Amino acid sequence: MIANTEKEAEELLRHYDADTGRVAVVHPGVNLERFRADASGVEAGRAAARSRLGLPQDALIPLFVGRIQPLKAPNVLLRAVARLLEQRPRLRERMVVPVVGGPSGSGTARPEGPQKLAAHLGISDVVLFRPPVGQDQLADWYRAASVLVMPSHSESFGLVAVEAQACGTPVIAAEVGGLPVAAQDGVSGALVPGHNPVDYAAALSGFADDPRRSTRMGEAAARHARSFGWDTAAAATADVYAAVPHERRLRRIS
Repeated sequence: MIANTEKEAEELLRHYDADTGRVAVVHPGVNLERFRADASGVEAGRAAARSRLGLPQDALIPLFVGRIQPLKAPNVLLRAVARLLEQRPRLRERMVVPVVGGPSGSGTARPEGPQKLAAHLGISDVVLFRPPVGQDQLADWYRAASVLVMPSHSESFGLVAVEAQACGTPVIAAEVGGLPVAAQDGVSGALVPGHNPVDYAAALSGFADDPRRSTRMGEAAARHARSFGWDTAAAATADVYAAVPHERRLRRIS
């Protein structure tokens, strides 16, 4: 069996009584040819992507990308934004919050839920709801963002976080599942224990206080993401499969 992370491997051993010698760990990979920082640099790439998407150059842009369902917790980001604007109302003049994705799973029961929540919180004027987009345009959304916010309740790994970092965008993510592997806390972003919007608002305020933080952490994020390419994941998976016949021969000999 191949697990995404060491933590997932431990869960297979603990909950499913897996054989220690037959569980390998291979981190998933993303297409680093498509998801990459602009050749002109993170800051210049962000400016160019914002121009292509019609976004203001000086805005604080916390981005959500993913399925619109409770498991992915877009409501946590919306509540965090409302909290931040309550504390710092002048920030409203330079904040845009794109939510890119469509309803899925249990989210299809109330597909209009996030829009209603944004209206209830009084932040509809700063939130942009966008349907799912192709991967080339998705890469531009990543590049344009100040930070990707990923407050999921569960993630087996978190490839969206790796895609964003590969594009030069730092990540604020819940400290769940594989996200502590996908993102480097304090280097390529921030990991948040739990799902309290107050904590996410505090993490966002760091980017509001220091606009250069997106660039500094984005450069570190792009370097971190280089180890999660398709080639690396494929080679590691092939190594696992290649080792299986050898192990079986050893067992027959013994």
